[in-house]
Amino acid sequence: MSGMLIDVTRCIGCEECVAACVKQNGIDPRLADRDRATALDGLSENRLSTVETIGWTRFAKKACMHCLEPSCVSACLVGGLTRNELGAVVYDGDKCIGCRYCMLACPFHIPRYEWSSTTPLVRKCDWCFARLEAGKPPACYEACPENAITFGSREVMLAEARRRITSEPDRYLDHIYGESEFGGTGVLYISDVDLHELGWPEQNADSIPATVAPVLHATPWIGGSVLTAVVGLNWIVKRRMEQAKGAEGSAKLPNDEPGS
Repeated sequence: MSGMLIDVTRCIGCEECVAACVKQNGIDPRLADRDRATALDGLSENRLSTVETIGWTRFAKKACMHCLEPSCVSACLVGGLTRNELGAVVYDGDKCIGCRYCMLACPFHIPRYEWSSTTPLVRKCDWCFARLEAGKPPACYEACPENAITFGSREVMLAEARRRITSEPDRYLDHIYGESEFGGTGVLYISDVDLHELGWPEQNADSIPATVAPVLHATPWIGGSVLTAVVGLNWIVKRRMEQAKGAEGSAKLPNDEPGS
């Protein structure tokens, strides 16, 4: 299972990783630059990866966390989002029905919707899955000039994170963000500043799917049951109205006279 380690102490905010993401996904760089100026958190349909400023002195790459138990996958009713054997959470636009449950479910607020498109899709980082299938690492990893991004197996990334924290305790906070938060994530962070300033939610060891999946997957059945009940009630009301109308018509007919 793949993993990515992001070292905030090494990131200089150059955005070479973002440029590589834009190129890899065939996005017009001018649209990505425009969205950087307008999107409140730097992410948009045209900017699947970004660099956020933390306290004006630190920078960190922000994109899909590729959760071990993805809430977006759990929320998707049609299998448009899946987590594959490599650990990447990928999107299939051919299956998507545009319900946007994934946007509501993601605790990191990553999926983006193409509001301006007449045939909108959901957009998110897929860890350059086509490259992973070809045995290549994500484009952002190759583009980073400061080695702030490391990519490999999640186990190796965890071991490397622990090694750096142990060897330089004065440089890092003693915490690997993503090791256990929300059931664990494929993207891990080590830092010397609090990552909550990046916009990541507070620590939570519980996975969201365990809580929301039963409700979300029951939604179609609940909707179907409600629809059936409404149709049945409508039939009963209509039937009774027809019967009442028929009885009223019979009452108005003249009585047959004797000998007629």
